[in-house]
Amino acid sequence: MERIIGTYYIETPYDPEKAAAVLAGEQSSGTFVAVPGETEELKQRFAARVEDVALLETVDLSAIPGAVSSTGKYHRARVKVSWSIENFGYNLPVMVSSLQGNLYEITQFTGLKLMDIELPSSFGQQFKGPEFGIAGCRQLTGIAERPLIGTIIKPSIGLTVVDTAAMVQTLADAGIDFIKDDELLSSSANSRFEDRVAGIMKVINTHADKTGKKVMYAFNLSGEMDEMLSRYETIVKHGGTCAMISINSVGLSAVKKICDQRQLAIHAHRNGWGMLTRHPLLGIDFRAYQKIWRLAGVDQLHVNGIKNKFWETDDSVVNSIEACLTPLFDQKNVIPVVSSGQWGGQAFETWRRTQTQDLLYMAGGGIMAHPMGVAAGVAALQQAWSSAVEGLTLEEAAATYPEFAKSVEKFGDK
Repeated sequence: MERIIGTYYIETPYDPEKAAAVLAGEQSSGTFVAVPGETEELKQRFAARVEDVALLETVDLSAIPGAVSSTGKYHRARVKVSWSIENFGYNLPVMVSSLQGNLYEITQFTGLKLMDIELPSSFGQQFKGPEFGIAGCRQLTGIAERPLIGTIIKPSIGLTVVDTAAMVQTLADAGIDFIKDDELLSSSANSRFEDRVAGIMKVINTHADKTGKKVMYAFNLSGEMDEMLSRYETIVKHGGTCAMISINSVGLSAVKKICDQRQLAIHAHRNGWGMLTRHPLLGIDFRAYQKIWRLAGVDQLHVNGIKNKFWETDDSVVNSIEACLTPLFDQKNVIPVVSSGQWGGQAFETWRRTQTQDLLYMAGGGIMAHPMGVAAGVAALQQAWSSAVEGLTLEEAAATYPEFAKSVEKFGDK
């Protein structure tokens, strides 16, 4: 019978082998004490198995303040545990409950992080994955090779529909590929969702009729389930190509339901990601996280960016980009969304470290606050990326392109 393997980074004041056994028991057939009915036959079929325990280090200070060890020592280890697919079939919420669930509350662990998930081949047959992925998003935007250049509507909330539509017009005229709602806006007092979709798509459709280029706009439909389905239909009715979901807020089942409609590219915003991963010994690593959401069917997934404005390191960002571009079964690859304090200057290091242009490269202030205007902001990002790929240095690119040179003057010390 096929098995799913979870790899964990743990810290425990106990013997790591015994702690791993508690993990396996608690998350399958066992509990804190033997119970009637837990026969050897049942355990053989349904109990999780400890596949491997590798001791990494022993430390004197716990990862979690207030933890108590009788020996004053805390052992860190890499643990692999497997579950039979019979335990939950192809039910993603129950799979996540099994792989994570109550583990973070068990006293045997003073630290635990799900680092990766190995899935059996049948998952590739059961789950379709992204409907559009990289190739589909390129086709929808008409951008064949370079990164898709995108931006976010700012101020995040408070603009009227008329204000937002005017901004979209400016961005479309500037040659932008992608625009999205901020995650803080779905439907507000002065920008009802349905009105905003109608107003923005009128601008986008008219621009497409004139130029042949249709800007992809990610409307934030996050809400209750019925409400999201209704909003999805509104986007489709007005000729939109993309919807945005705050995936951590609406939940796995809701995201999959939206993805299963398979008419719009789904932009997965991971706001709240920090609370799931920022602590090095709590939560979930992006390698495991992105597999879950790719199974659900998202097409675009945030990964942060080089020299970003948040806490995440460049190494972490690079690893996240690589994870998104690593094939999962024969499904389409999800496009990494590079964002957070980005401007053209980071393109050079991003290209050097990833060697890929299969990115949605998002810049808010890096476009909107360009000294020469929005059109120059879009051009500067395109210039930066073409220069990076051609092997120019940042200094050489600035000497070649006036728009990018002004970006360096404005954002170079950021």
